[in-house]
Amino acid sequence: MDERSEPQVDAPRRRELARALVAERGFVRVAELSRAFGVTTVTARTDLDALERQGVIRRVHGGAVPAGAPGVDRPEREPSFEEALEASVEPKRRIGEHVAGLVRSGQSLILDVGTTTLQVARALKGRTDLDDLVIFTNGLSIALELESEIPRFQVVVTGGTLRPRQHSLVDPLAGSMLRDVHVDLAVIGCNGVDPVQGVTNANLPEAQVKALMLQRAARAVVVADGSKIGEVHLGRVGPVDAFDRLVTDASAPRPVVAELEEAGLAVVTAHEADAQPRSRP
Repeated sequence: MDERSEPQVDAPRRRELARALVAERGFVRVAELSRAFGVTTVTARTDLDALERQGVIRRVHGGAVPAGAPGVDRPEREPSFEEALEASVEPKRRIGEHVAGLVRSGQSLILDVGTTTLQVARALKGRTDLDDLVIFTNGLSIALELESEIPRFQVVVTGGTLRPRQHSLVDPLAGSMLRDVHVDLAVIGCNGVDPVQGVTNANLPEAQVKALMLQRAARAVVVADGSKIGEVHLGRVGPVDAFDRLVTDASAPRPVVAELEEAGLAVVTAHEADAQPRSRP
């Protein structure tokens, strides 16, 4: 988005409003400010940087907290898999249905760990027209979800070291098997998608496995509900133009989506019309 197209609120007023929001909520995301004021994430970060120089807020990953807040990188902890499963259920289901619609019989896939990719697995189960899929995953929940589809689907678990909080398998050893395969499509989850910083994840070992998945696929799709658009986290998976598309939902902030598209990432918003579940026999 061109900076010249965003004169809705002048900078001093916008920054005063941003300061008040941070003080009221205790933590405000860059994406929230971008959406609230109709500006790009670059402008929202510039506003927060100016407020930090004034000493009234403190910048943290993805947003800002009041200047007197405890010295932590991020006010909220990483949610467990079960907690994340309860969030944005319908948007994630729609994303899952859309991505499953991209798959054809006889293909090989990587399904990354995550609650949105779990919805992709469930949607693939509902595709009674699909056969002869080979699916690699580092997510124990995804492997168990797909177990009932064997032998229609061949399910391969990467192996590796278990992260209990996400039920994910990471290095050492998770990457050993992935380095020996090349798949048609990788579906990769994340904690943040940002036009400048790219696709990122809160956990560094998981981010490293995701980066390898990206390298081992002919095509890669990143899946993220709207709350993750404009967010930046610790581990970088890859630049946005390394992915063929982002599939998100209608809550994704429009200014950030425009920036992502300008950065070379095709963005698809999954709607209810995209979901075409088929009844199981």
